[in-house]
Amino acid sequence: MTNLNARRSILHTNPKDPRLNQSNAVSPATPSVKDLVRLLYGGKRFGNHVDEVWPNLFIGDMSVANDRYGLWKLGVTHVLNAAHGRMNCQGSHDFYGSAVDYYGVPADDSPSFDLSRYFFPSAEYIQSALETDGARVFVHCAVGVSRSASLVLAYLMIQHHYTLLGAINKVKERRWIFPNGGFLRQLCALERKLRETS
Repeated sequence: MTNLNARRSILHTNPKDPRLNQSNAVSPATPSVKDLVRLLYGGKRFGNHVDEVWPNLFIGDMSVANDRYGLWKLGVTHVLNAAHGRMNCQGSHDFYGSAVDYYGVPADDSPSFDLSRYFFPSAEYIQSALETDGARVFVHCAVGVSRSASLVLAYLMIQHHYTLLGAINKVKERRWIFPNGGFLRQLCALERKLRETS
């Protein structure tokens, strides 16, 4: 099977296929960024302000992040802000107070921004938080589809051994996401690195 045909068969795999949801799922080839964009563009192209994409792990936008009462109603105990210090994202230790643990990633939603340097620290933060009894983690950026989604995809790949395609399909079950092309390239590189070290 050619590499292109291998990619096509990957993209036409049923996202509910249990093989994609197993922690040891192995993809025969990392899909190209173009293939991933085609996959991401498919399906519904709108989202809620917040969605639970993994048990006790939520992705959302700045309107939810800036609503402390709404976060309290969701039971959020940890916030990972992938747009720390950026316009309209108020999040900080001071903003949330002692009731919520806060972790800020000062990322730009730009294909040239190196988000990969935050993949492992963010994955460790999310995993450590979720190992705490009663924890609920909210990961956000401005819109909740690119920066925050990329960090959650990296988390699933690093901590739960998903392939990039498997992680995308898992998150897409609950939320529309669309990481920019630069982040997709960085996630492809992460998949290759994880495959080499496994």
